Amino acid sequence: MPNSKASFGRDLRLLKPAEFKQVFQKSRRSSDRNFTVLFLANGKSHARLGAAIAKKILKRAVDRNLVKRVVRESFRLRQQELAGFDFVVLCGRGVKLDDKQRLRESLDKHWSRALQTLSDARS
Repeated sequence: MPNSKASFGRDLRLLKPAEFKQVFQKSRRSSDRNFTVLFLANGKSHARLGAAIAKKILKRAVDRNLVKRVVRESFRLRQQELAGFDFVVLCGRGVKLDDKQRLRESLDKHWSRALQTLSDARS
């Protein structure tokens, strides 16, 4: 169980192929030029994150790792409000790596859309 600190421990990650598969099959999505975020209620008291950054989109490992770091950091800072959901982040073809702030802003919009969509579905 995650503590109140903004950590990103093993329990906050999607690790098994079956966990990713479930999100891919049953999720809702939010997309823009930089990212596609798939999200699904998980029935847990915390949020979990998976990143699927394809070699086909970003050829260099250093670029894929940069995107994953930005995604994890953004998630880590917002994980308390995202509790109860699983997320898988995919990288878009038009992603620009030269502006990390724009990537963070894009992710913040996706987290907010996911929360709004899921709260609308509950009503």
